[in-house]
Amino acid sequence: MKRAVRTSVRLRATAMLVGLVCVGLPVAVPQGRTAKSSLLTALEQELARSMEAFGRLDPPLYFVQYTITEQHRVEVVGSNAALLSSQENRARWLEARLRVGSYEFDNTRKVGDRDPGMFQSPGTQIPIEDDLGVIRRAIWLETDRQYRSAAQAFLKLQTDREVKVEGATSEAPDFSREEPHQAYLPTGEIQLDRRPWEEKVRRYTAAFRTSAAILNCIVTFSAQATNQFLVNSEGTRVQFGNIRYRLELFTQSKAPDGMDINRYFNFDWTDPREAPSDTVVLERVQKMIREAEALVAAPLVEPFAGPALLTGRAAAVFFHEVFGHRVEGHRQKDITEGQTFTGKVGEPIMPEFISVYDDPTLARLHDTVLLGHYPYDDEGVPSQRVALVENGVLRNFLLSRSPLPGFPRSNGHGRRQLGYAPLSRQGNLIVESRRQVSPTELRRLFLEEVRRQGKPFGLWIDDIAGGFTFTGRGLPQAFQVIPLIVYRVYADGRPDELVRGVDIVGTPLVSLTKILATDNQPEVFNGYCGAESGSVPVAAVAPALLISELEVQKKETSSDKPPILPPPHHDPLVAGGKR
Repeated sequence: MKRAVRTSVRLRATAMLVGLVCVGLPVAVPQGRTAKSSLLTALEQELARSMEAFGRLDPPLYFVQYTITEQHRVEVVGSNAALLSSQENRARWLEARLRVGSYEFDNTRKVGDRDPGMFQSPGTQIPIEDDLGVIRRAIWLETDRQYRSAAQAFLKLQTDREVKVEGATSEAPDFSREEPHQAYLPTGEIQLDRRPWEEKVRRYTAAFRTSAAILNCIVTFSAQATNQFLVNSEGTRVQFGNIRYRLELFTQSKAPDGMDINRYFNFDWTDPREAPSDTVVLERVQKMIREAEALVAAPLVEPFAGPALLTGRAAAVFFHEVFGHRVEGHRQKDITEGQTFTGKVGEPIMPEFISVYDDPTLARLHDTVLLGHYPYDDEGVPSQRVALVENGVLRNFLLSRSPLPGFPRSNGHGRRQLGYAPLSRQGNLIVESRRQVSPTELRRLFLEEVRRQGKPFGLWIDDIAGGFTFTGRGLPQAFQVIPLIVYRVYADGRPDELVRGVDIVGTPLVSLTKILATDNQPEVFNGYCGAESGSVPVAAVAPALLISELEVQKKETSSDKPPILPPPHHDPLVAGGKR
């Protein structure tokens, strides 16, 4: 099975994407329910009936989790000074997670290359009205359907277990025993007039039209309130919500040789009073235009291996791809995975001045929103700070309720997009360094390393789009990070030169040992990460990195040339002049 996981600031949201963020309004947002919701009561009532009835069957039901997720989403999308869409919708989604067998061996176990997820369905849509009778009926039907699928999977697994190898960690139980939690946190509500944002989207996209280099532009504003209500047969009862806002700016250009030049920027916030002003957004628009025009004219860079300087956002994505995915717990017990770090707990895996932790309890870093924040994960376990690397030594993994030998409990990292089963995933991955220097000094050390290696230049990676990594055994254990802004920094003192056409590539065990120093100004990368449990919001935080050797390869390109004619409003003939 393919094991490629991708992180991007541009990942588009589906209608049912949990935690989808987008942007706000200049008025206060009222808080929703703080008392226990009647939805929890309906879930509890059906939970008691289900455990009583299905627990007596063969195979027996031993665990049930019901989750209702309700979402209210507002979205305005425009292009080239006109609206493409403006819409608002509400939806509720019910998921029933049933486990048959026992904590030690149940219907979710992966044996060989067989994926038990093939027997799991994505749940069902339920009414947005609080008609508890109708909602209980939907829970009843979904429970019956899920039990039949779970029982079928369990019986098949019992047969497969006799003839297939399970893997080195098959002695670990399939499900962890956790303490029940009860929390009735505030839920979120949004009240938003779309008309002011429709005008803003028109204005922002019109500003991009001033440049002939911009072939197309799309601006998306969205606001989403997501509330979750979860009960399970162990006694957990939680409700919580969040409101997130996002403004996305995206442009498309094309170089003379056919290479696509895309630029992207996003604003994220959770307090509507923090929405970016028109001045701030239009300044960013002009910066994106200047960058696009420069990139269209920039020379291509050839494949290169040598010193590199990654600014904070680029460094954050680097750690997310190179390290973060490989310490997700489920990858340590899957025989089809590369298991890069499975046997390395207690061993140094990166320079001793680097420490890494994941902390989804953090909602902000200073004034910057962190998208990987959540109070409870999608298995009802409180989010926790997890020290993954201390002074270069691997200490822990990100864990859902799928335990590992020596790691019997979840640490609150079971996450999923609606319609997928929760797996261990990153939240807010944060890199700290004890070898910090100022940005000016880091650049001096960078040039010193370029000269020491006898290279004519090094590469300065200043902005990043995202990346992906392969973690399965059947594929190379490699990663790829996709830069947006790259400069050649010359050893002889010539001015930095903007270049295009490269992707960062490498293998994790080697790349992590090449870090020489960092600066003292960490930056935040907010985006959406796609993997086996769907797309989830994440953040990564890191200082700029000086790396002694980084490899870049040629970027995939297109053979299509730029349009034959200029845009109509940049065509002298259309304007009455002469071409």
